Amino acid sequence: GGDGGAYTVVVIATAEGEPRLTDGLARLAGSGRETMPDLELLPGSYDLPGARLLDLVQVMDRIRAQCPWSGARTHQELAKYGIEEIFELVEAIEEGDRGALCEELGDVLLQVVFHARIAQEDPDEPFAIDDVAGGIVEKLIHRHPHVFGEEAAETAEDVREHWLRTKAAEKQRDSVTEGVPVGQPALALAAKLAGRARTAGLDVPLPEGTGTGEDAGAGEGAGIGYELLALAVRAQAQGTDPEAALRAAARAYRDAIRAAEGLEALNA
Repeated sequence: GGDGGAYTVVVIATAEGEPRLTDGLARLAGSGRETMPDLELLPGSYDLPGARLLDLVQVMDRIRAQCPWSGARTHQELAKYGIEEIFELVEAIEEGDRGALCEELGDVLLQVVFHARIAQEDPDEPFAIDDVAGGIVEKLIHRHPHVFGEEAAETAEDVREHWLRTKAAEKQRDSVTEGVPVGQPALALAAKLAGRARTAGLDVPLPEGTGTGEDAGAGEGAGIGYELLALAVRAQAQGTDPEAALRAAARAYRDAIRAAEGLEALNA
């Protein structure tokens, strides 16, 4: 600074660059008649991981405001799509299709952002995507004291114990069955309940039904239900996901049906 002093001029260019400036400087330098300042071109900062999530939030905001269909959707109306997208994600994982896995993760992510955008408009209890993300960040940090705190965890079992202990303190639940969604597929539900009981050290005898209960169904159906329950509990105790196991068996059965029809087996 000051009279006769040197100045440094910094130009922050857009993503497209500043061609009028750079082309003009190039012409001056090429003429040989101008005394040129020292020029230094520095690359701009790269997008941090997660930068495209901001784009997704902006796109969803515009769609919610301008699309007649998306603008009218409710949490309740979208619920079925969330279930479908999760099952499609599971299918992509089981089939080992990397392209489908990436796409289905995007579809699941869309459901999260869509619901968060709808939630902004609630007149009584609004929240936004930052509340959703902030909440899960706090939960993850709190449940990983071996990463963000002073506790130590040498094995995966140590981590599991940390997680269960902090989760129990957060929830203050009266029963280990609380928080288990009963709307999930029945085999998965049975295995989840069995896992909760086993973790809590509860010795719970398996119920036996005769079809007289309101939810049991009628006749032979009730007995089959309790047999399936017993299989699900056994699978969980052995570390097997009964839902995934049944899907794998069902795919083999599907191929057997196709073979009986004279058709080739499908890839997955």
